[in-house]
Amino acid sequence: MTAQHANYSPVHRNLEILGIATMFAFSGVLALRIWLNTRGDTAKWVVAAAAVAGYLLADFVSGLIHWLADRFGTPETPIIGPAFVRPFREHHTDPEAITRHDFIETNGNNCLLLVPQLVLTFYFLDLSPGQPLRLFGAGLVLFLSCGIFATNQFHKWAHMAKPPAVPRILQRVHLILSQGHHKIHHISPFNTHYCITTGWWNVPLRKLRVFETLEAILCPQGNHRRNVGAGPA
Repeated sequence: MTAQHANYSPVHRNLEILGIATMFAFSGVLALRIWLNTRGDTAKWVVAAAAVAGYLLADFVSGLIHWLADRFGTPETPIIGPAFVRPFREHHTDPEAITRHDFIETNGNNCLLLVPQLVLTFYFLDLSPGQPLRLFGAGLVLFLSCGIFATNQFHKWAHMAKPPAVPRILQRVHLILSQGHHKIHHISPFNTHYCITTGWWNVPLRKLRVFETLEAILCPQGNHRRNVGAGPA
């Protein structure tokens, strides 16, 4: 186990272990159900489209959550503060700390977020042959979950001086977040390039000023930003 910060409690770690186990269990069963219903060329194209859409959506969701955690609330905010805001804010002051986190601490929080959607999809989305929209919906949830699950691992590799060989290849072909791309987020004023799964959404979101517009709408007085330390995550 790698070094952990003082506020990382045994209770929360156990919750993360449970979240990882539950996420893998429901993802595996959902993947099996999708595979059993993937018969014929149409169904295969539906699943392929869901895979692309899910991965794209994962990158966007990673940016949205990152932006919210960077720009709103504090580590003391009830419920979400200690578990979700605090890791982003601590990463602001020590960007390399994530490279010292083990697998559970790196990925546990994301799994806790994913469990509800996987459970709801498993129990309430009835898959049967000849239902392409339902098949697409199940595939979208599965591949979105896989992308969100991997996001913090990709983020960790983007901060490593020498990530493993396979991640380095994936970074070079821009299938996952690259070191050079993510460095832009660490340049003052630290208010762009929030997406950390692949980073594909960062340029269009910046050009369209999506997050700036949302901030202006949600907080026209501009007083929402907290003291997040020397530099954002």
